[in-house]
Amino acid sequence: MTDMKAFLQYFFGQGTEIEFTNFSFAHFAPIIVLIAVILLIGKNKERIRQSRYEKNYRYIMAFLLIFSEMSYYWRLVGIPELGPNPVDHLPITVCGWAVVFARYMVIGKTQSLFDICYFWLFSGSIFALLTPTGISYTGPTRFRYYQFWLEHTLGYVAVFYMIFVHKMRPTVKSAVRAYIALVVLAVIAYVANQLIGPGANYLFMAKPEDTPSILDILPPNFVLRLCIMALAITALFVVAYLPWLVMDKKAKKTAV
Repeated sequence: MTDMKAFLQYFFGQGTEIEFTNFSFAHFAPIIVLIAVILLIGKNKERIRQSRYEKNYRYIMAFLLIFSEMSYYWRLVGIPELGPNPVDHLPITVCGWAVVFARYMVIGKTQSLFDICYFWLFSGSIFALLTPTGISYTGPTRFRYYQFWLEHTLGYVAVFYMIFVHKMRPTVKSAVRAYIALVVLAVIAYVANQLIGPGANYLFMAKPEDTPSILDILPPNFVLRLCIMALAITALFVVAYLPWLVMDKKAKKTAV
């Protein structure tokens, strides 16, 4: 019993030293799995679309999205050593809300939620895949490692599922809608950072992270930091829409 308790505390806890390093096998393996799953969905899209179990697939995906998000908070509550201070874990993150929207998107096949998920994932959550700072102290022998990758990859699976199986796609109007929603979230994050004070860093607007991140290139000055982040995100919105723009132009040329 003591051994089991020690194992659970270890598995659901975190280390005191860095256990996960960027650009290692533990970093690339989940991304490779993600790409493989997306390609598999794309290859079998017709079969999935015509399957009588298609609705079940979406509900299973929604359940996994809920589990991946909620298990993060269950872990904090269950392991007091992690210091589950509610102020440090407010739901003011692009990744978190993208997962929330994605679960309702797959259940209701909602285009407006697809619009937000698509652009938020490719302009915000993508940073979490490139430099996963949230799991620096939890390597592959910890629950948090698997919870993190499940949460941060399922959104992409859900979006590509809706693209391949239900033929959803973004538009210029949807990009504007998603951008406005992101600005609203940024304002909420700024207010939260100001009210909480030193230590609060929602949306990474206040300061660089304590562990290595792609956002380390941003200057500490708040105004410059905000301007560069806004320009980078705007550019990523354009890049995310670019494939569809190219396909639309090709379709027009073919139609002529």
